[in-house]
Amino acid sequence: MSELAGAGGRYILQLFVTGTTSRSARAIENLRRICRTELKDMYELQIIDVYENPDATHDMQVIATPTLIKILPEPLVRIIGDLSSRESVLVGLGVTPLGGGGG
Repeated sequence: MSELAGAGGRYILQLFVTGTTSRSARAIENLRRICRTELKDMYELQIIDVYENPDATHDMQVIATPTLIKILPEPLVRIIGDLSSRESVLVGLGVTPLGGGGG
């Protein structure tokens, strides 16, 4: 079972992407798959297109896309790339895998 930090055990995630590029689409799909299998109903995901909301990149100090930011549970963590390495994403999120299989 996932080890969810905090009493509420909720993850607040923001994924910054650039439009509808293949890299952005891959990052979105990879993250959604990880969230469905490992975080179940214990997460909130906001996808932010930097073309539509450039101020958000400044606020969160995003310098490359795709970038995943784990807001909660603390500490804040940034993961850059298309999130294709399931294990790296899980380590960044501080999650122990449920499934045990690759991605």
